[in-house]
Amino acid sequence: MKKRRFAGMLAVLTLAGAVLTGCSATSSTTVQTESSSPQGEKTSQVVNIYSDRHYETDKLLLEEFSKETGIKVNVIEGKSDELIERLAREGKDSQADLLVTADVGRLHRAKEQGLLQSAESDTLSKNVPENLKDKDNQWYGLTVRARVLVYAKDRVDPSQLSTYEDLTDPKWKKKILVRSSDNIYNQSLLASFIAVNGEEKAKAWAKGIVDNMARTPKGSDRDQAKAVVAGEGDVAIMNTYYYGLLLNSSDSEEVKVAKQLGVFFPNQSTTGTHINVSGAGVTASAKNKENAIKLVEFLSSEKAQKQFAEANFEYPANPAVEPSDLLKSWGTFKPQTINLTKLGENNNNAVQIFSQVGWK
Repeated sequence: MKKRRFAGMLAVLTLAGAVLTGCSATSSTTVQTESSSPQGEKTSQVVNIYSDRHYETDKLLLEEFSKETGIKVNVIEGKSDELIERLAREGKDSQADLLVTADVGRLHRAKEQGLLQSAESDTLSKNVPENLKDKDNQWYGLTVRARVLVYAKDRVDPSQLSTYEDLTDPKWKKKILVRSSDNIYNQSLLASFIAVNGEEKAKAWAKGIVDNMARTPKGSDRDQAKAVVAGEGDVAIMNTYYYGLLLNSSDSEEVKVAKQLGVFFPNQSTTGTHINVSGAGVTASAKNKENAIKLVEFLSSEKAQKQFAEANFEYPANPAVEPSDLLKSWGTFKPQTINLTKLGENNNNAVQIFSQVGWK
């Protein structure tokens, strides 16, 4: 089955001044600040973004969008939760037109707080599959990440691996490495199991993982991979995106770590490998809704998705676009096919289960 990956998103320009205060931002050639904007500029010439993405490719794509359309793109960059809180605080007075963030759990949280609005177009219907967008069209996936197993090549035969559920088998006692329960990626992973298998089985899985943990959860996805190579455990749960970052790191030691690991896509004969997205939603307060939709259309286009497919180690959301050669080298895989909206809807239950089973 063709891999999906998700292209695009936003750059790192600056939206400044008294209008948008409180988050740090960096400037670029398409920056439009209050002090530098022409007197009386029409709002139809701009689109304002709150984004937690900070990649050079995003920046270049936004500049390309501005060049093609004449629409200036202004970005306030910050951490996802901070940006959502800021949108809530600003309310209808917010100047943000588009929220861009990683993980459906956060996008759904913004939706539940009334911070997003429905945005529809024939182009988006074509470019973004049904399962990768909100059922009410309040957010759209732009890049895809798979949550996979990475294993020590010198200690684990991949024929020993099969499913997420198998990780609860006693043979993996003190061998599993994974992040903490407050990590949104793990919350969405468990939320997907609730959707696929029901709460009781999801809870049994979480308890089984706790029983087989090699250590108390700590650190990032990349830290789990490093711990496998250091011999603290044999198998880690992590996103493909972060494995790509290790392989392409400017730190030679991180590259050495990645080369000692194998990638395994679980549940290929059952429910499929869990996937998640980075995505964008038009804000409820958008003053430039039309421009915001145009930008999401551009970022979901084949042209933009191809650029992201080669640069950010993510799968394209647009099914017409092939993954990069690097991602192809890890093999094809069958993803979960549930609508990702369910990840947000089941988030609270997932958090409660983690607490009940002692996943710290």
